[in-house]
Formats: sequence, C-alpha cells, structure tokens
Amino acid sequence: MNTTLKHWREAATLILAAGHKLGADSLASRTPLTAAAASPLTGGQGRSHLPHKSCFDYDVLLLKRSSKSGFMPNACVFPGGLVHASDFSSEWLDVFKTFSKSPNFGLRSVTQPGDTRPPLFATDRLKLGSPIPGEVAFRICALRETFEECGVLLFVSKQEEKGLLNSIESRGAPEPEGPLHNKANELCSRDLNKWRDLVNQNPSNFIQMCRELEVLPNIWALHEWGNWLTPEGRYGVKRFDTAFFICCLQEIPPALQDDKEIVSVKWSTPSEVLQNYQAQEFWIAPPQVYEISRMCRLPLLNDLHNFSSRRATEGCEQLLPVLSSKDEHFTALLPGDRWYPSATSGEAASGTSSDPKLEDPQEEESSLHRIVTVDPYTITLQINITPKYNHLLPVLGQTFPYDSKSKL
Repeated sequence: MNTTLKHWREAATLILAAGHKLGADSLASRTPLTAAAASPLTGGQGRSHLPHKSCFDYDVLLLKRSSKSGFMPNACVFPGGLVHASDFSSEWLDVFKTFSKSPNFGLRSVTQPGDTRPPLFATDRLKLGSPIPGEVAFRICALRETFEECGVLLFVSKQEEKGLLNSIESRGAPEPEGPLHNKANELCSRDLNKWRDLVNQNPSNFIQMCRELEVLPNIWALHEWGNWLTPEGRYGVKRFDTAFFICCLQEIPPALQDDKEIVSVKWSTPSEVLQNYQAQEFWIAPPQVYEISRMCRLPLLNDLHNFSSRRATEGCEQLLPVLSSKDEHFTALLPGDRWYPSATSGEAASGTSSDPKLEDPQEEESSLHRIVTVDPYTITLQINITPKYNHLLPVLGQTFPYDSKSKL
C-alpha cells in the first residue's frame, strides 16, 4: 500500500455480474444497444433511454451500506474497500509460488504506455517495500473485500493450478473461455463462515485462509475496468483512489450481508438499478451511475465478458472529477471535457476547480465529458468524446423526466 499519498487512500472494488435465465418472450429483444440509440445530451422526452430489463440475461451485485458508515452511509455500492497492508504482504509469494516465474503472477500484460497509466497501477511497489505488483494486490483486495462483505469467494483450487499454469506458459496468460463458474459449493460452508468471520476481524487472515483451504484468490478472473478518485469536499474528508475490476459469473452465487458495514444484498439488471435509483428507491454515487450506464450497452453476459476480458489489456483512464457549481446545478468535469483543468493528476491536484466558465452544452464543437447533478437522484451524463482505451460510452441521457430547467 502507498503510505506516501497525501489526498487519497488506495482502494479496490469489484463489479460482479452473474447470469440468470431469460423468459421466452424476451428472446427477440436480446440485442446489444448501439451508440446511436441515445442522443449525446438527452435521452429524449417521454421515454426511457435505457434498454428494458428483459433485454438482460444477467444481474449486477450491489450492497447497501449501513446508515452508520463513515463514508456514503445508506448508499448502494459495488463490493470493495480499502487496501490493507496484508494485500501487499510478501507472504503471498508463497501462496502464489506456482506462478512465481510468471510476470505479474500470470496476469495478462497491459498495452497502455507506462507514463499514461494511473499512478495506482504505475507505482513501483518494490520501492515502497512490497514484492507484490499493484495489479495483483488490488485484485486481492477486491476479492477479499467481496468475501468479507457478502460471502462470495472467487478462487482457484489446487487441482486447477497446473492447468492454469500450462495455459499461462503456452499463451503468455490465461484466456478466459466464458463467464466463470462459481465453485463455492466445493468448499465447506461451515469453513467459509468461520474464515469470513476471521477475515473480517483481521484482513491478514485472508492469507492464512488460502493456505489452509489450499486455494488461490482468482485474480485472473478479474479484468481491469476503471480508476476513479474521490473529489474534494463531496463525501466528507475521506477520499479514495479506487481500482475498478469486473468479473462475470455463469450464475448468481449465494451472498449474505455481514450486518456490519453491509445491511442488504441486491442483484438487479443494470437498467433496473438505474430505474430504481431514478425512483429514489435507493441511492448510488455518480461513478456507479456512470459504470452501470456503460454496462447497459451490453445486455448479454457473454458479450459483457468477452468485451471486458479483451478490453482490459488496453488499460484504463484515471477519472478525477473536478467540481463546479452553477445556479442549482453541481457539475463534475471529467478528463477530455473542454473545461477540464490541465494539471489535475497525482498529488498536484486537490480535485476541485474555481468555478470554471461552463459553456452551453448544445454548442456543437464543445468537448463534453461531465456529470451534471441537480439533486442526489437527478443527474445527467453529458459526453460527446470518444472513450479512451477502447472503453464503452455510457448509455447517455437523463435519469429523470426531461426538464429544460435542468440544463446548464
């Protein structure tokens, strides 16, 4: 972990998608949404810009945080949390010793140039005293936190190690053939419950658990998806530099809240999540709105899996929102927007702006990459730039009925 950071604390989160069976009446609607399906600035009047829930053959996992949480209480979030020192522990070298001769423990290499990589991944961890690369440690963190918060453990058994290693040696890295089959039933539920309690008490017990159960955290099933940083002054004094990963499962696994940080577990299609958010049934933060809107482009689990596993080798962009207020609106500028400040990366930026001049978003030649918030449940994604690193453009439009007063 990087103890030299001044503004942010490092974290990792997991977007977990799992398949469900579609009804026969929905088969005709199971087609990916094209970029032309939504206007760059508005979702149209009198109709939802989102694909119907019947288009999806998978759900995404959200966990509702406790009202007592010190960060975003009552919010629905992807599983994840702060990096712990044990995620970078040299003891993982023994757990992963089968893969010790493989770069990054057998993870596929990323083609993104090192000087454009988010510092989260680009930081030399050896200089910080850890032999565990960031790409590995943040995956360990995401898997550990998922296990702690909802009991879902994604692992590779000892019996599978040899086949996985052969795949890495022959092709350079494992190429996932399809959504992962969850094998939790292969482990004794009593053992899992015992270890979950122990890991919740002390995250370093995750290492001991893997040793005793003879399993490896399935870091190879997690694909790099994004990197979000908390802007200043939005959610209190806590700010996080968070790695986002995605994993697709064949079917929904058993999940149970820990009744501490997490009070409920919810599986819903991406469109249902956004529609329930719009209906104020629960609250999700803007990064979740943005990423779930991306997923709405791919209603089929196999398409989502194939896209995310291929795209992950491209790398990802660091997204640090720069905040500005105008009238009743709250605008978060993102990289690529015409008015996004040029010096906002690393420790040099606090993540706020001194109320930059915001032009009319209807201006055709303006580069827009922003999130406009009227109230916690009323936001608009405004984007007319091409996403970097071959990523998906979110399904765009308003998460509320059209109102001309809501525009900048």
